[in-house]
Amino acid sequence: MTAETTQDRVDVLGIHVSVTDMEHTVGTFARWIDDGERHLVCVSDMNALLQARADAKLTHVYNTSGMTLPDGMPLVWAGKKAGFERMDRVCGPDLIERVMAEAELRGWSQYFYGGADGVPEKLRDTFTARHPGLKVAGAYSPPYRALTAEEDDEIVTRLNEANPDIIWVGLGAPKQERWMADHRDRLDAAILIGVGAAFDFHTGRVDRAPRWMQRSGLEWSYRIYKEPRRLWRRYVLGIPKFGVGILRKPPRPVAS
Repeated sequence: MTAETTQDRVDVLGIHVSVTDMEHTVGTFARWIDDGERHLVCVSDMNALLQARADAKLTHVYNTSGMTLPDGMPLVWAGKKAGFERMDRVCGPDLIERVMAEAELRGWSQYFYGGADGVPEKLRDTFTARHPGLKVAGAYSPPYRALTAEEDDEIVTRLNEANPDIIWVGLGAPKQERWMADHRDRLDAAILIGVGAAFDFHTGRVDRAPRWMQRSGLEWSYRIYKEPRRLWRRYVLGIPKFGVGILRKPPRPVAS
C-alpha cells in the first residue's frame, strides 16, 4: 500500500475537511508511523463540524490536524460539490476495523482510551478475537469527571509507558478533540484519533444503521429512531442549519 503525498482539503463552513477515502487514509497512517511523524486525527460528521465552527479554538484544532476525516455523507457531498470526485466517507467504526486488519499485518500496537467502564477492555477483547495477531498495548476508561493535574500526569505516563503506535480516543466530540489537542505534544504515539461512538458500535452497546442507510446519508434517521430523546435536537436542528450554511457559503478547495 502506498500513501499519496498530497493532503488536499475542502473548506466546509470554515472547517478544512481532508479530501480522502479509506485506503488513502490508512496509507497516510502507515507513512506517518514509518517516518516517525506525530499527528492527531479528527473524524468529523455534520454535527461535529457544526460544533467546531462555533468555537474558534476547536476550529483551529480541526484545521491544523494531521487529517480531518469526512465521517458523514453530507461532508462527502460537499467535497464533491467543490470538485473532489475521489472523496469518500471515512467513518469511525469502519476506519477502526480497517486499521485493525492493517495493524495485524504491520505490527502496529493500539491503545483504547475512553468509553464507559469496561468498554475499552471489551473493545480490546473484540478486536484481538477478530485479529489474533493484533498488538494491543492497553485499554483504559478515565473518570468521567475533570481530572486533577496529578491524575492527568499519571495517564500521560501510563500511555507513554505502554508505547502504542496509535491511541484510539473514545471520549465523544468535542471532548476528545480538545483532549487530543491538549495532549498531542505530551504523548509519544504516532497517531491520536478520536472515534467517539465507534467504541459503542463495536462492543454492541449501540446498533448501527443498515449499510444502505449509511451510504445514502440516512444513518441519522436510524440513530434518531434508536435514541430519540438524546439525538432528535442534534439532527432536527442541525440538518437545516448545515443546509442553509452550504447554500450561503458553498464548499471550496483550501488554498495550499
